[in-house]
Amino acid sequence: MKARKWLAAIVVATAVTAGLVGCSSNSSGSSGSTTLNFVEDKGWNYDPLSTAAKKSLGVSLKTNTYSNENQFQAFVKQSLRTPKAPDIFTWHTGAQLEQLVSQGLVADTSSIWKKAIAKNWVSPSIEKMFTVDGKQYCVPLEVDYWGMYYNKAIFAKYNLAPPTTWSEMLNDAATLKSHGVVPFYSQDGNPWAFVYYMLTMAGTDLNEYNAINEGKASYTDPQVKKAMDVWLKMLQKGYFSDPGSKTPSQTVFKDGDAAMQPFGTWYPGTLAKVGMKPGSDWGIFPIPAITKQNGKTPVAVETAPVCVTAKGANKAAALKYSQWLMSPSAQSTWSKAQGILPYNPQAKAANSTLQGFGKQVTDAAKYTTYLRYYEAAPAPVLTSALNNFTGFMTAPSDPTKYLKSIQSVSSQYWASKK
Repeated sequence: MKARKWLAAIVVATAVTAGLVGCSSNSSGSSGSTTLNFVEDKGWNYDPLSTAAKKSLGVSLKTNTYSNENQFQAFVKQSLRTPKAPDIFTWHTGAQLEQLVSQGLVADTSSIWKKAIAKNWVSPSIEKMFTVDGKQYCVPLEVDYWGMYYNKAIFAKYNLAPPTTWSEMLNDAATLKSHGVVPFYSQDGNPWAFVYYMLTMAGTDLNEYNAINEGKASYTDPQVKKAMDVWLKMLQKGYFSDPGSKTPSQTVFKDGDAAMQPFGTWYPGTLAKVGMKPGSDWGIFPIPAITKQNGKTPVAVETAPVCVTAKGANKAAALKYSQWLMSPSAQSTWSKAQGILPYNPQAKAANSTLQGFGKQVTDAAKYTTYLRYYEAAPAPVLTSALNNFTGFMTAPSDPTKYLKSIQSVSSQYWASKK
């Protein structure tokens, strides 16, 4: 989850070396409570969670935020090997989690997951995302489904309805473009350059998408070129906002400078910061498939994991907090604070718009889920892909050279795993 929600962060990034000093471990105060040093990259307000956890567990949070993802990852990877490591931190599932697990840097949470599933706090399908070599690591703060957010005022002005097919969505885009409205928000670089590759690739051939991320297929396969050509045509028609713009996505959306934006169900918290309300200012619809996958529409899923440092000074309290974080109480608190969809079915959803969307995309008869590309791709491949997709967006042309470049890194990575 995550991708990458640091769009809303207003805290200036802290230098890695300064962070090592700033995250020194604090422990119990005179009241017997414990303060966990928490390093995160989302820029969210964790005060409601901290207050609730202190009341329930005697555990509170001291949060340090990084708004620059590269600096955040560098800090985490460096600090976890030192006595100055944070007690807990946000991270990603997939290859990036596997990397930390292989180095023994994160704590095993298998017993927490066993209890949570037994209590019906979380779906067993989510557990798989947190599993490495048969054990679980970290816990989800959120489980987020990707959809297309749309500006309701703009759609109403041009008599548009949320599309249910890819063709309808492109027809809406053409209508918007004809009236001088940019249809889709787009951003290059880390972390967002992957988005339209993911949507067109998974939306064209989900099996190929998954096979590529497992090293069983190639970025130079014809199926990938076909998906990239869909993206290319959209670029050539001028359907996207300036990918190099530094204007925050929520500002672009509020100002009507792009009518649609694809993000996870964490995004309402970001929109709320600029005063946009669900139902009245924005809506959300499932992103249609270009080609149905066995009759189903693919939906990207990401999580926002919270990980416990393997050798942290407050490991016991951090694990206790992690178990509480999955509870109905914690998830209801977080849903209310962020306006998001809680993954715990016993929790209360604060946002009826997202609740309706969640009910749609969790219908297994009509939708199938897949892991978001940012977590699914191995780290070296992801880095190459973000660079190459940025180049593709900046100078739209035949995607072959970009795909060959990514495949070169992918081939080297998977060869090293044999």
